[in-house]
Amino acid sequence: MELDSAFGLIAGVLVVSALSAGLVERAPLSFPMLFLGFGFLIGDRGLGFISIGLDNSVLEVVAVVALALVLFLDAVNLELTELRRDWLVPVLVLGPATLLVIGLLAGLGMLLLDLPVILALLLGTILASTDPVVLRDVLRDRRIPRSVRRALSVEAGTNDIVVLPILLVLIAIAHADLGGPAGWLGFLGQLFVLGPAAGFAVGAAGSWVMGRVDQRFQIRREYQSLYGIGLVLGAFVAGEAVGGDGFLAAFAAGLAVTVVNQTLCDCFLEFGQVIAEMTMLLAFVLFGALLSTMLGQVPPLTTLALAGLAIFVIRPVAVRLVLRLGRAGLSRYARQFIAWFGPRGLNSLLFALLVVAQGVPGGEGLFAVIGVVVLVSVVAHGVTATPFSSWYARKASQETLVEERAGTAAELFTQSPDDVPRVTPAGLAERLAGPHPPLILDVRSRSEYNRDGVRIPGSIRVLPDQVAEWAADRLRDQPFVLYCT
Repeated sequence: MELDSAFGLIAGVLVVSALSAGLVERAPLSFPMLFLGFGFLIGDRGLGFISIGLDNSVLEVVAVVALALVLFLDAVNLELTELRRDWLVPVLVLGPATLLVIGLLAGLGMLLLDLPVILALLLGTILASTDPVVLRDVLRDRRIPRSVRRALSVEAGTNDIVVLPILLVLIAIAHADLGGPAGWLGFLGQLFVLGPAAGFAVGAAGSWVMGRVDQRFQIRREYQSLYGIGLVLGAFVAGEAVGGDGFLAAFAAGLAVTVVNQTLCDCFLEFGQVIAEMTMLLAFVLFGALLSTMLGQVPPLTTLALAGLAIFVIRPVAVRLVLRLGRAGLSRYARQFIAWFGPRGLNSLLFALLVVAQGVPGGEGLFAVIGVVVLVSVVAHGVTATPFSSWYARKASQETLVEERAGTAAELFTQSPDDVPRVTPAGLAERLAGPHPPLILDVRSRSEYNRDGVRIPGSIRVLPDQVAEWAADRLRDQPFVLYCT
């Protein structure tokens, strides 16, 4: 790709994303849909503005930066205190469900596409990855109960770090060049110990140093933003330098920032999100242009059948099964909602590109198959995100849903109304007349609050699933009473 073409492409991504933001938020569209289509339009099979192959260096750089930033930011944004209570969600959804999805998709790959076992397992592993980019609008929709958004967020934020190690081990098996047990032990040690340790050290030391220097010399915010990007790239390089994986090291660096309780400037989080957003959208365009030349390499009917089964059957069935086995306190609407939103997107394409870059035999054909599944998923989930969210929000406004009483994902499995101490109306009246009256939070469900016109004078309306979030910095010493459904 020539320099002027690269600059023109970046300009197009920035301009189109800004101008179309309002439309995307209101219409059954998503940015992945828009920019994959843009890539098809300007690729070899369209207007021919850019020509790109799997070995393109620009694609490789964009892919590496995008995935490293996403993993680092996912780790930094993990709310560890809450995640310790939410352990059941990763265990149920990312454990048995992920393995079940991998196994079923691998079986389909062998059955429908006649793939060898290793390629089939690579196919299942890559397509078990869910994409937080497509979920972004759903996770920001406050009409959706927080516990449901949190369950999807935990999965999207930690899914890659579960899938990536499996993928790397399968790539090593495909090469079969590690020798005996000693070779495998060394490989696994570099992958799971040395690489993450190097990334963790970079993240912990780097954030500590910035904190101390900023206290003494007052570093300007724009330089702190650039410093954070340097930490991501430094962690990636450190992980690769010790023979590990740079992506696992990037995640470990972000986790270190959270674990050691260091605080990067919020300016970095904002700047990092912007850079990640730009690189992800640019990657979608490049992948769109690339896929436009590769779709003819796959058997269309069987590949579309695989895509349909992966998106409409396997993921929903697996997640609903584990939610039922876990006795999750969810309405049938929430079960359908969570089971549906497991989109394949940029991360699957990045993982497939990693397989090609590692020289796995048959990797290019595998990339083309995964590209078709991603295209179907991006369209299906992008088109349904807005209407499905509106449907679920409408159900929540019409009746009280059990998940509305939960503020975290773990509470879907553990909460009980009997755990909450109660006060009688007479007792409340007595407290309100006393010298230190409590603050009253009206936390009735959405439907009950809309139906009932009765309001306690002076009460504050807070959605029941958002009480902990609302009260975090407000109710430190003041007594309060919750008025619930």
